[in-house]
Amino acid sequence: MKPSLKPLTIGGLVIDFPVVLAALAGYSDGPYRMICRSCSAPYAATEMMLDKQVVFEGKLQRRLVTLDPADHPIAGQIIGNQPEVMAQAAVVLRDRGFDVIDLNFACPVKKVLARKRGGFLLTQPDLALDIVRAVIAAVPDRPVTLKLRRSFRENDKACEDFWKISRGAFEAGAAAIAVHGRSVDQKYQGKDDREFLARAKKEFARQTIIGSGEILAAADALRMLEETGVDGVLAARGAIGNPWFFQQARDLAAGLEPRHPTLDEQRELIFRHYRLASATYGPKRASLILRNFGIRYARMHPHPSKVRQASISIKNEQDWFSFMKTWYGESPGEKA
Repeated sequence: MKPSLKPLTIGGLVIDFPVVLAALAGYSDGPYRMICRSCSAPYAATEMMLDKQVVFEGKLQRRLVTLDPADHPIAGQIIGNQPEVMAQAAVVLRDRGFDVIDLNFACPVKKVLARKRGGFLLTQPDLALDIVRAVIAAVPDRPVTLKLRRSFRENDKACEDFWKISRGAFEAGAAAIAVHGRSVDQKYQGKDDREFLARAKKEFARQTIIGSGEILAAADALRMLEETGVDGVLAARGAIGNPWFFQQARDLAAGLEPRHPTLDEQRELIFRHYRLASATYGPKRASLILRNFGIRYARMHPHPSKVRQASISIKNEQDWFSFMKTWYGESPGEKA
């Protein structure tokens, strides 16, 4: 590791490398987190979880909050707009062994905004801070972090709501804030504002600021650290289908060429992912989940376009095993 790359500190947690797996709806479930950890991811967040689903007992809750003993340190990310329910969800996660409670005030998805959750909270800074304070009071023995975008609307250059929420959250005892350099209404379009990230880190020099946005390759993560001075970086879209992202970042930080996995390595890892998904969801659903991941894994393959198209056509387990045999070769012990 280069001398300039320090460990990432979140409350009392010291994470050895400052490039970590972001919360990824539809992707950062337990099986994929374990795959990323096998490729040197030092820290991860769950998929975004609705607070009410975490609070109410049932099959869905058990799946959401069940952790592998090796899946640490881990942040449970919750979303909601009622301080008391968010606090209750935080207690459930604490009691289930989550190391960090992460509050999503950034999601730009239309249906989330329509329900006045996620990025909508950037228009309601007082409510956002009520949630932060309620959660911190409910789980004083866990670091509480939050995810924000710089503003709700792109043309809001003052970003006053961001600054109000950030300052209030740190004053209340938040351990870290992850900052995405786009506005909520930009979603994932346009260039992310690295200057804003640098400004946020300068403003909160003694607190932990984690950068987010347009991290599509390992080199992008190291570039963000260098350009903005943030303490850590969330690997999001760039890590979907490339769990080797984290080892590649470590290689680059050590002055080495990032290793591209061989086809044999890709095959064995994808089959391991399938086994983990099968244990969690059952073989039928696992094959469909791996279809979606297969579209992403394809970019590491020598023939990415062909593999991507073949992956899209998978409809059942038999199709998935046939796809794997055709494009990756059959793994020992894995039969259709």
